[in-house]
Amino acid sequence: MSITLVAGLGNPGREYRDTRHNLGCAVVDALAREHGLAWKMQTAFQSETARWESAPGPNPVLLAKPLTYMNDSGRALQALASFHKLPVASVIVIYDDLNIDLGLVKVSLTGGAGGHNGIASVLRHLGDGFIRYRLGTGPRHPAHMDLKDFVLGKFTTDQQITIARALTHYLHGLRLLLEHGAARAMNTLNRRNNNNSSNTNSSDSSSTTTSSTTTT
Repeated sequence: MSITLVAGLGNPGREYRDTRHNLGCAVVDALAREHGLAWKMQTAFQSETARWESAPGPNPVLLAKPLTYMNDSGRALQALASFHKLPVASVIVIYDDLNIDLGLVKVSLTGGAGGHNGIASVLRHLGDGFIRYRLGTGPRHPAHMDLKDFVLGKFTTDQQITIARALTHYLHGLRLLLEHGAARAMNTLNRRNNNNSSNTNSSDSSSTTTSSTTTT
């Protein structure tokens, strides 16, 4: 039976747990927790995995958290995809994106790495065509802050509140994606993303973001 691979990117280790760059990993953790799934260490794939048999949609879902550092994420995902004989279109990658405002989500199917070293690694090892589930962490503030310091920095107290409130939206969007596919998810989530961004821009000109995420 075919499966869908849903991977949350991040850096391993307690020191990175609450950083912006680990938001993808945190959301996959929340999804597993919501459905009572147990993580299993799989050394051969340099990942932790959890199997979700009753996931919405046509296929069971394998959740994964690569234990490589961010800039080598693709190697772990390639090993998992190769073992399970998965086409790249069956892989969903969840990751932070500072080109999107905090709390919003955008789904896309193609494109470059945009400066995100984790995605650059996935592109090297898997190729393009995987589904990108992009979680906003922007805008960078202050704008001149070093990019590495920003993505490896921790959310402020107010930002943590925003993330906590957005978690239901993140998980709902993932269920929508799994059950109805990328086209439906893009139509629903990206439209909401654009509407909310327009509302934000009309009241705060500082919402314009600059560049994409990087990594350690």
